[in-house]
Amino acid sequence: MPPYLPFHDFFVYSSGFFEILFGFMILLKKFRSVGALGIFFLLILVFPANIYLYQSSNAQEILSITKMDALIRLPFQIPLLILAYWHSKDFNSRFFNIFCLIIFIPTIIYFLTL
Repeated sequence: MPPYLPFHDFFVYSSGFFEILFGFMILLKKFRSVGALGIFFLLILVFPANIYLYQSSNAQEILSITKMDALIRLPFQIPLLILAYWHSKDFNSRFFNIFCLIIFIPTIIYFLTL
């Protein structure tokens, strides 16, 4: 989280809280749509933190990643947004389901190798 944001600690802890809350919500069919939309909007709201990670050598050092790692991480937000949207719908076209399954594989492999 960029340190120039006001209430820095509040945003760090609240974003973590909502990540966990929305993650649990998508496990329950009754709350899946709301949880997935929450994840979708949370990904958008925390994107500036990913940009900051790319720009800040201090943040890269703290997380033990390179500038290239931070750059590679940026476009992976797109499949995460698509997958969150996918989970928010009760019905999707067959093509969209297959597309989401295909993008899921490299996305999960990337994040598991971090």
